[in-house]
Amino acid sequence: MANKIPRVPVREQDPAIRATNFEEVCYGYDLQEATLEASRCLHCKNPRCVAACPVGLQIPDFVAALHEGRVAEAAAIIARDSSLPSICGRVCPQESQCEGACVLGIKGEAVAIGKLERFVGDWRLEHPEAVTVETAPPSGRRVAVVGSGPAGLACASDLAKAGHAVTVFEALHEVGGVLVYGIPEFRLPKERIVAREIEAVERLGVVFERDVIVGRTVTVSSLLDEEGFDAVFIGSGAGLPRFMGIEGENLNGVVSANEFLTRANLMHAYDARYDTPIHAGERVVVVGGGNVAMDAVRTARRLGAEATIVYRRGEAELPARAEEVHHAKEEGIRFRMLTNPVAVLGDERGWVRGVRCVEMTLGEPDESGRRSPVEKAGSEFELPCDVVVMALGTSPNPLIASTTAGLETTRRGCLVATDDGATTRAGVFAGGDAVTGAATVILAMGAGRRAARAIDAYLRAK
Repeated sequence: MANKIPRVPVREQDPAIRATNFEEVCYGYDLQEATLEASRCLHCKNPRCVAACPVGLQIPDFVAALHEGRVAEAAAIIARDSSLPSICGRVCPQESQCEGACVLGIKGEAVAIGKLERFVGDWRLEHPEAVTVETAPPSGRRVAVVGSGPAGLACASDLAKAGHAVTVFEALHEVGGVLVYGIPEFRLPKERIVAREIEAVERLGVVFERDVIVGRTVTVSSLLDEEGFDAVFIGSGAGLPRFMGIEGENLNGVVSANEFLTRANLMHAYDARYDTPIHAGERVVVVGGGNVAMDAVRTARRLGAEATIVYRRGEAELPARAEEVHHAKEEGIRFRMLTNPVAVLGDERGWVRGVRCVEMTLGEPDESGRRSPVEKAGSEFELPCDVVVMALGTSPNPLIASTTAGLETTRRGCLVATDDGATTRAGVFAGGDAVTGAATVILAMGAGRRAARAIDAYLRAK
């Protein structure tokens, strides 16, 4: 019986060694391991894993092809629905999506769908000629995509397959959005994986223009009215960091996770061949409990600091992936749960010397269903440190909304859009973190795909 075979473990770098380098933690499966793991799939008639995948990947089909050794066919099946399988296989929260819905996981361990997707995606990067992606005849229509993160890449790929001419405008000097500035090398290799996935999108005919800040260099209105584009998709992400608003946040040594990670990831501050400055200090406190907090604290550890997570709820409430928390603990990261900073403390020179914290208890559930943290009276204490990284989430940059007439936003600064991406301005669509606020790579890709279908319908109806 397929479900009697135990889940095939994945090989990883030794924690004591990897905590000192930026090389990828997880080695992934080889062909023998991937084939054995694929044999565990039950091929359910009603595959819940497919329903739980934001991009609708036909999981049983690609897994069956892989099990039978037809790797090129598995890659072709994935390519119909995902333009970034090597990336998704590494960074998606599979445990709460496809694997979380796997029938095998009810009484045992789910099929390692993410690791199988990664294997097939990486195989395709090594054999780009093996999979031919069909594209429709040219439609004569032009679409501008703002932002080259997961939402923009997914939207651009699907529109190019539909025969439309797509130009992606990226504000930074490198394409990839959060994939290059936000996610560390040890989770997602940039040259070996991200750059090559983007090359596959370029082979579809998508054109990338870098160093173009929409809202400054050009505007959404000028793209439509002067540049001759028939529709615009806004996938500009959520890159505006949040702070706590507590005393001492303006001290030297307090930084957003966004800046800290951008310096390390996009600007290679950890690499001696680059002169990008980064201040990791000797003792770092990272405030937050999401995946960005884990990325920041594990980066600080690799830069030589003693690194601590401070989170106001308990471990059971941590929003970060279980795998990331597990890896962080293996690497010696300290966790201070049910702890909340109330002030950052400075020395006479204006540099951080510690954080004043209070202990918390969990009260009644709030509107999100999570129990609200409540301060314990008389529980103040000081946590010595010389760097504080705030990883409290991000919101969209207001630049595009403020320079585009007719584009409504929510009170949180997110663009108002329907489920298929239509905004309050005709011909302008949006998706991903620009609409939802900071979320996951795969949810942004799902939004980009839905918007691509809506844009295609809009263009064909014009």
